[in-house]
Amino acid sequence: MPERHEWHPEHLRRAIVAAGVALWAWNVDSDGFTMDAIGLELWGLPDRKNVTFEQLSARIHPADRDRVRSAFTATRAILGPYETDFRILIGDEVRWIAARGQGEDVGIVGRTMYGIFLDVTGRKQAEEGHELLAGEMSHRVKNLLAIASGLTAISSRSADSAEQMASELTDRLSALGRAHDLVRPLPNGQGDAALLGDLLSVLLAPYDDLGAFKGRIRVAVERMGVGEKAATGLALVIHELATNAMKYGALSVPVGTLDVSSVAEDDYIVVTWLEHGGPDVRAPEDSGFGTRLVARTVTYQLGGTIAYDWGETGLIVTLRMSRARLAS
Repeated sequence: MPERHEWHPEHLRRAIVAAGVALWAWNVDSDGFTMDAIGLELWGLPDRKNVTFEQLSARIHPADRDRVRSAFTATRAILGPYETDFRILIGDEVRWIAARGQGEDVGIVGRTMYGIFLDVTGRKQAEEGHELLAGEMSHRVKNLLAIASGLTAISSRSADSAEQMASELTDRLSALGRAHDLVRPLPNGQGDAALLGDLLSVLLAPYDDLGAFKGRIRVAVERMGVGEKAATGLALVIHELATNAMKYGALSVPVGTLDVSSVAEDDYIVVTWLEHGGPDVRAPEDSGFGTRLVARTVTYQLGGTIAYDWGETGLIVTLRMSRARLAS
């Protein structure tokens, strides 16, 4: 039978430091906090022994501040262990902290309660990424189902027989599948994803023959390469704009047209999405998940901006992108 290890204070200190655990003590009468060096570093505070709850509160994210105050006050009425997660601001950096301890004055000594702080920023960022991915996938599936329904309706109106309808629908769905492949990142080592014009043309090809005539989508953009990192984000943006155009805009009617062009602007390229001949459009009252996802993609992946002009003649979208980001 293995010998039982004797834990000494120095061993415990080393284990705490290795785990990144910050120790705190809270005096329930004076409302003062005492933290160790790890805690002070975590909160971005100068090296001092005591700090007031008000000083800590100044660094708590405004959206979490009242909740954290209430949580700490309520801990004395909570039976057993508790955990509270919240955000703090260190300059422009956002950190997530988990505060853990025992409630209902368990372990209180000299009017002082004890607990720990843990930096859980990595875990929270991973959770947010998973939620964003799940929302994005749900949104894409709904869009694809809406597109498939529209393709079926269009094919049923234009086909003279069930066989012709099946053939046209299969071709259109296959084209949509090829375009949708461009939303996924390329495997490592394949280099640049495509030329900008080729990428846009392939993405928009499934929508080109869904009206009274072919060639109603025209692409005339600068010749430049799109890197494999940027291709995913750009494809997602174009896919979202095309889906909305087919559901609500110019591509939802047989005679509607779409022009995609670009101009150079120093270190940026400005792509204009111009719809004609569609139904009257107006700005939505609330931005949906797709709109927020597009804005986030343009800002963080493509280093640019996106603007919408809901004019009487049709929607105009101005997409301004960093050349460096687009080529990466």
